[in-house]
Amino acid sequence: MAYLTWLLAILHVHKALCGETLWDTTVRLSETMTLECVYPLTDNLTQVEWTKNIGTKTVRIAVYNPNHNMHIEPNYLHRVHFRNSTVGFRNMSLSFYNASEADIGTYSCLFHAFPRGPWEKKIKVVWSESFEITASPDRYLSAEPGQDVTLSCQLQRTWPVQQVIWEKVQPHRVDILASCNLSQGTRYTSKYLRRTWNNCSQGSMKSALIIPHVAATDSGLYRCRSEASMEINETFVIRLIVTDGGTNKHFILPIFGGLASLLLVILIIIIIILYSRKRRRQVRTPLKDPRDKQNKKF
Repeated sequence: MAYLTWLLAILHVHKALCGETLWDTTVRLSETMTLECVYPLTDNLTQVEWTKNIGTKTVRIAVYNPNHNMHIEPNYLHRVHFRNSTVGFRNMSLSFYNASEADIGTYSCLFHAFPRGPWEKKIKVVWSESFEITASPDRYLSAEPGQDVTLSCQLQRTWPVQQVIWEKVQPHRVDILASCNLSQGTRYTSKYLRRTWNNCSQGSMKSALIIPHVAATDSGLYRCRSEASMEINETFVIRLIVTDGGTNKHFILPIFGGLASLLLVILIIIIIILYSRKRRRQVRTPLKDPRDKQNKKF
């Protein structure tokens, strides 16, 4: 019996490990898509490699070394390019000329850095209409530039939460900002360019994501996704709006537009009412016959 318990525990741990995040960003397939890969630190970079994983096989796409020319494999030579390779070695985002369904899959961007060693970002390309969330957010949050913002979501109490994932959702891509395995108390280091902080502790009933010194580019939809072992999950969506000098353009512009439309409708109604009254007066007042005026003279 003790052996069976030990075996089940091993299987549980193995399942948890296999269930860890396998990619950092999910990108929607498009003909001119760009797979973003920017090294966020200041280490000395020696080389970067782009590869694609097809099952158990790894296919090389391109290799760049500052001391040598860019090498792109023949199959990708006229299909991909690096927009920022001449600007800086740290931004090696890969752009496609005419992507197709054959380009769906998981890509790897691997930087070789000194002294930290290899730094890898994995990107999954999928076919999808849009990643936009059609339902209304569960919460709205407004902040001014430069503030430290804390996004939080309450975790379920009715079933044990094993993993919490924070994502930023955009129409063309979904970036994982933080991932925490509560059952093991381990966290996943995100490759997202914007640095964030996430609490990760066993038995926690609340998850928080801290975004330091927010800017206008941090505005958008953030999703807190909690998962259990039996494929049970729950999501909580927050819309963050970073205002500009205390003025929320996202709300002010629709309000002014609505007021202008309302005033136009009221003006049209007033014109119609005045015109109708004028017509009624003309109908009620009969025209006098000129012969009546002549009879009065005699």
